[in-house]
Amino acid sequence: MSVCVEDGVASPVLLGIDTGGTYTDAVLFSEQQGVIAKAKALTTRHDLAIGMAGAVDAVLLSAGTAPGDIAMVSLSTTLATNALVEGQGGRVGLVMIGFGPDDLKRDGLDHALGQDPVVFLAGGHDVHGGETPLDLDPLRQRIAALKDEVSSFAIAGYFAVRNPAHECRVRDLLLEATDLPVTCSHELSSKLGGPRRALTTVLNARLVSMIGRLIDACERFTTARGIAAPMMVVRGDGALMSAQDARLRPIETILSGPAASLVGARYLTGLDEALVSDIGGTTTDIAVLEGGRPRLDEQGATVGGYRTMVEAVAMRTFGLGGDSEVRIDERGLTARIDLGPRRVLPLGLAAHLHGDAVTTVLERQLRAPRAGRHDARLAVRTGLPDRFAAGLTAKEAELFDGIGDSPVALDDLITMTSQLALLDRLVARGLVHIAALTPSDAMLALGHQQQWDRRAAVLGLSLAARVKDGAGRPIVDGPEALAGRIFDRLVRRSAETLLGAALGDDGVAGIDPATSPIIDRALNRTRGIARFQVGLDRPLIALGASAPVYYPAIGALLSAEVHVPDDADVANAIGAVVGQVRASVTVFVTVPEEGRYVVQGEGEAAVCTNEETAIATARTRAEAGAIARARESGAVAPVVDVGVEIDGAEIEGRRTLIEARVTAIASGRPRFAS
Repeated sequence: MSVCVEDGVASPVLLGIDTGGTYTDAVLFSEQQGVIAKAKALTTRHDLAIGMAGAVDAVLLSAGTAPGDIAMVSLSTTLATNALVEGQGGRVGLVMIGFGPDDLKRDGLDHALGQDPVVFLAGGHDVHGGETPLDLDPLRQRIAALKDEVSSFAIAGYFAVRNPAHECRVRDLLLEATDLPVTCSHELSSKLGGPRRALTTVLNARLVSMIGRLIDACERFTTARGIAAPMMVVRGDGALMSAQDARLRPIETILSGPAASLVGARYLTGLDEALVSDIGGTTTDIAVLEGGRPRLDEQGATVGGYRTMVEAVAMRTFGLGGDSEVRIDERGLTARIDLGPRRVLPLGLAAHLHGDAVTTVLERQLRAPRAGRHDARLAVRTGLPDRFAAGLTAKEAELFDGIGDSPVALDDLITMTSQLALLDRLVARGLVHIAALTPSDAMLALGHQQQWDRRAAVLGLSLAARVKDGAGRPIVDGPEALAGRIFDRLVRRSAETLLGAALGDDGVAGIDPATSPIIDRALNRTRGIARFQVGLDRPLIALGASAPVYYPAIGALLSAEVHVPDDADVANAIGAVVGQVRASVTVFVTVPEEGRYVVQGEGEAAVCTNEETAIATARTRAEAGAIARARESGAVAPVVDVGVEIDGAEIEGRRTLIEARVTAIASGRPRFAS
């Protein structure tokens, strides 16, 4: 086993990897030395192993560490979060058991599905596990067509958390008839609320291929480099799970990157109480540290506008980052600059990757006598294999065929307005990137970043600066002035999102910092007879590669104490290696009739004749299940904690049990290679 030796004490060397939307970070870490070395490489979405290889090879070279000396690999990622924020992911076939079409209208399920197919089956169970007969014929009749239309299946059964038998039968049928991944709702949550559980299952199924590719890439790379160590993945609550578990339940990795950043923020600063903001390429993620631990969302994580049943950090994720699309609204008398929520490929990065294919287009557009509708916007394939283009309509396929591996200008590609909607759908499927102007380009032009093609960024800014407002005036006086306004806009939007998150966590409703006149006066320091002030009541920890650029100005705007740690750019990768494995199991006790107590969960239903025996049985099952799952996820000597929640009623002076929930949580450090 690899060790660092300090004062005669051996400490394993751990490798943390964070795969973000723009960069892949790698750190080598030991408990004695902390961060030994760190490195970055561009994330390569078409083959994630390339970006990982760049980051990990660089960090191993920097530290002089042999690949065989790594004792554990731990991975955090923002890919699942970004996919949900951007509306991306595979096409899903949903099977609803015991539900009807009206149930799709609840909890945003119909919006999440979009045009993806749904099959309704008679069946399901009641609250005590009793069944309604299952009819599989409607599914049998559609399987042959569905397997060519979708990339995965999601199954949600009525009260499946109390009896998953019907979900299991449907799963077995789909696995027998297709080779596609299948997700059952009872595998993801033990909570009631069928439509929201179905929503969570759909999102999980949509992410299976994406997270599977990530883990495959990591395994291919580590095997090729001779790294023979257990692989872990950070969950959305900051705990670790095995790579195999992450393949089956990728939805649990939503907010993985932000959760890892919180763990990393606590390690890097030692602060127990703070507001943490992590700015990446696609999103800004804001959360609270309390008592040295991330605050969890008891209602389930909300990402991309969807309230899931995934236990995760109470994170507020906004589509605001360095690669957010710069949008200029010139229709009013004064032009308005806004950002996001869509992530695009920065022009400077596109030119860094594709050279003259980008700059030649920008120069040609700049020579035109007037601004064009699609100036400084190009399309390029992401590089995903052709099988991911399955299910495209004829018009989508035709447009896709016109886009190659080298960027093509939108003013050459788009010949009619209706094609823009087709292009948006290709972007949502993860098949195409749009290259356009971003805050990262503004930072290149201002000299705050140096790693990409500054000339392309300046050309893009010059094109955008030619836009005229409603009064016929140029919106700014040249590219540098526009870069400054984009910087100012990101600072202001960041301050507004931080205030919005803080007010939300404080339980203050009805105030939108982006539209509130009072907050506008406070942030602008407007003078008048009345003076308004607004700020944060605890320190602000700023993370992300661009945090040192933006957050001093954001902190000044909010009169906040700002901490930007030395390793703020790799906090996620650090958090990935300092966490613990955690597994939770809930077993239920229900009372269908007096004197009959049904224990459900972790095996066949058991019937007891008294409450004490039933709860003891549930406790034993929950403890054993949690310990087993923690060990399966790689925990060594897990410790278990059990809690019991009881719902009861008092009838004629005597308490009567309605339902009991026994939850066991097992946790422990992950296993290292030996």
